Amino acid sequence: QVQLVESGGGLVQPGGSLRLSCAASGFTFNIFTMNWYRQAPGKERELVAGISGTGRITKYADSVKGRFTISRDNAKNMVYLQMNSLKPEDSAVYYCNVVRNGYNSWGQGTQVTVSS
Repeated sequence: QVQLVESGGGLVQPGGSLRLSCAASGFTFNIFTMNWYRQAPGKERELVAGISGTGRITKYADSVKGRFTISRDNAKNMVYLQMNSLKPEDSAVYYCNVVRNGYNSWGQGTQVTVSS
C-alpha cells in the first residue's frame, strides 16, 4: 500500500551538491514524519534527517548539520534532501522512510557516490 520512490542520486565530486527526491503514495502524507536514511557498505543504516508532517520541525545527524536540508511539499506528496558540500564519507545508498502503525516503509534507495 505505502509506496516510496527515491530519485536524484548519482556521482558527484567532493564539495558538490545533489538533491534527492522521494515520491510518496498510499497514506495520508501530511500527518506523518518523513525521514531520510543512508547505508554505506559494511555500516549500519543511519538516520540522516527527519521532517514533521507540517514541515515545521526538522532534525539532522550531527555529521550532516549545516550541509544537508530536508524539506517537503505536502501538495505534491514529495520529500527532498538537498545535499551540499558533499564529502566522500557521504557516499551511501539513501532511503526514504516513514513509520506508520508501527511499521517501517522504505523506498528502493538511490545511490550517492562522492568521489574525484
